[in-house]
Amino acid sequence: MEQIAAVKRHSRKQMDTKTVVKIGMLSAISIVLMLFELTLPIFPSFLKLDISDLPALVGAVTMGPLAGMLIELVKNLLHLFQTSTAGVGELANFLVGIALVLPLGFCYQRKKSLAGYLQGLVLGAACMVVVACVFNYYILIPAFSVAFGTPVASFVEMAKAINPHVVDLKTLVVLAVGPFNLIKAALIGAIGYPLCKAAKKILSLH
Repeated sequence: MEQIAAVKRHSRKQMDTKTVVKIGMLSAISIVLMLFELTLPIFPSFLKLDISDLPALVGAVTMGPLAGMLIELVKNLLHLFQTSTAGVGELANFLVGIALVLPLGFCYQRKKSLAGYLQGLVLGAACMVVVACVFNYYILIPAFSVAFGTPVASFVEMAKAINPHVVDLKTLVVLAVGPFNLIKAALIGAIGYPLCKAAKKILSLH
C-alpha cells in the first residue's frame, strides 16, 4: 500500500511539473505573439489586433480554466518590463483575455466537444466585449488621456474619421471597441479549436 501511495505521489508531482512547463511554454509563445500587431482599416489605429490570447485559450481548453488564467497573468507580468502604458495596458489585456478564456475553458471542461467549445466561445466573446467596453470607457482611455496628455476628444475624432456615427466616448466604445473585440474573439476562437486538437496530439496536453 505504501509503495502504491508513493507511486501515486510521484506521478502527481511529475504531472504538476509537466503542467508548469506547459504553462511556461504557452506563456512564452504569448509574449512572442504580442510583438505582432495589426491595425484594421475599419477601426481607429489605436485599436491594434493581436492573437496573444490564443495560447491561453489552448491552455484553458486542454488543461483547464486556471491554466488559461495563469498564462494570461504570466504574459502580462513579463510584458510589464517593456510597458509603455505604466501597466494600464497590461491590466486591460489581462482582464479582457481572461474574460474570453475562462468562460470558454469552463464550458469545454463540462462538455468536451465542438458544441461545448462553441458555447464557451459565444459566452467568452460576450464577456470579452463587455469587459473591454467597460474598462475602456471608465479606465483605459481616460488613463491614456492623462498619461500622454491626449484629450479624450482626440480618440473620438480618430474613430469618427472612420465611422461618422462616433460622436463621444460612449459611442466610440459601443461602435469601435465592442465590434473590434468581437472580431478578435471570433478570430482567436476560429483558430483555437483546430489548434487545441493539434496541441493535444503534438504536446500530449491531456
